[in-house]
Amino acid sequence: MMKFIKGDFILKKYIIFDFDGTLVDSKDLSIKIINQLAVKYKFEPLSSKKIEALRKLSIVERCRQLNFPIYKIPFAALEFLSRYRNSTGQLALFDGIKELLDRLKAHGYELAIISSNSEATIKDFLLKNKIDSIGDVICSQNIFGKDQVLKTFLKKHRLKRSQVLYVGDELRDIVACKGANIKIIWVSWGFDAIEATEKHPPDYVAHRPSDIFKIAKIALKV
Repeated sequence: MMKFIKGDFILKKYIIFDFDGTLVDSKDLSIKIINQLAVKYKFEPLSSKKIEALRKLSIVERCRQLNFPIYKIPFAALEFLSRYRNSTGQLALFDGIKELLDRLKAHGYELAIISSNSEATIKDFLLKNKIDSIGDVICSQNIFGKDQVLKTFLKKHRLKRSQVLYVGDELRDIVACKGANIKIIWVSWGFDAIEATEKHPPDYVAHRPSDIFKIAKIALKV
């Protein structure tokens, strides 16, 4: 077990996961919905060739490449989530994720999800896939405000930053963790390519789910 007593307090170790691209493979569904929105918002649809190039860019740079005004992101994001929620049957966990979550929970780690997706969507997916190892699901519609959500999470649970490790697949996850002064594991199987992280490198990189368990044992030494 990874809980231990220091003084009069039981110190917990939290691993917080992003949802899309980290726990679940939602790339095909996301691309399908984005291309539906491209017609309404009049930006360039995604092709296989274009996707590979965009994976190496930040969100702002992607918007420029697609000729999509940045100020429209909040409006498009709300519609994206609405369409996404109606298609969650197309989502699947990445191979090895269920085993990873069960193993982490069995070793005493507290698990949570912080995502810009919908809380109802995530909880529905966890229920349908019989995942009961996740204790907290926190969502924010502000895709650039995850650092504030992380800080609020720390305060709510009275955690030191050394007790928390975040796992995500996007550059904005890294930026948010840097803003909250929390260590992050970046996973290589998500949407963003490693080139996108050159200016903001993560603390750790995982190439397979089993790497996360190994890194957690090293990183979460309170």
